[in-house]
Amino acid sequence: QVQLVESGGALVQPGGSLRLSCTASGFTFRLSVMSWYRQAPGKERELVAAISPTGGTTNYADSVKGRFAISRDNAKNTVYLQMNSLKPEDTAVYYCRWGTGPYWGQGTQVTVSS
Repeated sequence: QVQLVESGGALVQPGGSLRLSCTASGFTFRLSVMSWYRQAPGKERELVAAISPTGGTTNYADSVKGRFAISRDNAKNTVYLQMNSLKPEDTAVYYCRWGTGPYWGQGTQVTVSS
């Protein structure tokens, strides 16, 4: 069965940094596009970043370009999201996704506040 487990979320002050992790199982991770999404209260879930199977190509939402970096370790079946210079508007539950699949983990809460 497909399983996605997100971790690393926390309460952090504006300007701070966090590193999120998503460990996956149940599919051939090394052949899969992976991505990070986020959802704030009352808002639609939005794409934050995506990465190609070997990590050679990445894409980011305009709102996070220059601040966030997506990466992956195929030997560990894990995708990461390094978040720097965090802003209050980054507050959301963050989820990872396998390709365009209908599978979602429990998400991890990121709260940016003084």
